[in-house]
Amino acid sequence: MKRLLIFPLSALLTFVALDGHADDFRKMAEASMLVKGTVDINPDGSLRGYTIDRAETLAPPVIALIEKNVPAWKFRLTHASTTAVKETMTLRLVAKAVDDAHDSISIAAATFGNPDPDDEHVRFKSRKAPHYPREAVEARVSGTVYLLARVGPDGRVQNVSAEQVNLRTLTDKPLMDRYRKDLANAAIAAAKDWTYEVPTKGEHVNDPYWYVRTPINFDVVGSPGEPNGTASKYGKWEVYIPGPKQDVPWVQDRSLLSDAPDAIPEGALQQLGSGTRLSTSLSSG
Repeated sequence: MKRLLIFPLSALLTFVALDGHADDFRKMAEASMLVKGTVDINPDGSLRGYTIDRAETLAPPVIALIEKNVPAWKFRLTHASTTAVKETMTLRLVAKAVDDAHDSISIAAATFGNPDPDDEHVRFKSRKAPHYPREAVEARVSGTVYLLARVGPDGRVQNVSAEQVNLRTLTDKPLMDRYRKDLANAAIAAAKDWTYEVPTKGEHVNDPYWYVRTPINFDVVGSPGEPNGTASKYGKWEVYIPGPKQDVPWVQDRSLLSDAPDAIPEGALQQLGSGTRLSTSLSSG
């Protein structure tokens, strides 16, 4: 479902649009909001109930969108169960311009999982923050790099690529391409030396490797690689210029690339091909 809002996208947040590019802002920009909560799932995959964190702080159109769509969801559980299963839920809402006075809002992605890392999933062991590219710092360019990595049985990274880079700065396309490349290269260089704890039990314990996604945030007012004011940002729209989704040729199971890479909250780690997933559409139509 898409719902029209009565505020212009350009008024959501202060955004860096360099000289001569203000007119292009609404055509290219999106706004994203992260909403968290829980879902209770019946053994047959139907939804028993759900909660939304700090619902009282969210705008009525956001609540209306969730109420319209979430109750119709059905799920594919990782393990068979005879009782209801509770999972955490993270929703990524996206607003896009429709005309000069309105935007549309939709649920762009949803992820589910256990809030506490366990022995059945890949977990961070050590990770060093990336170096913020000097040119990007001097130009006050902020953005988020969404990484996809393949982790081997020894917990080290076998391959890593940047699937998408969203910028919070609008300028000439060649410059944006260069900033995206610089941020991606910095994130990849750091991620190559990260190490992970790999599953020691569960259905994926004997996998030859594991695919994991994580976002790396570069913010000129914070430290690269670390969530910046995450608590204060809850329920707030964040404006950005979405980057193109890049193919990752070393991923053998192409179905794993169908989900949006920019649907993961800051500081999170998503193991692809595991956990509860939707078996129905995000939108009820």
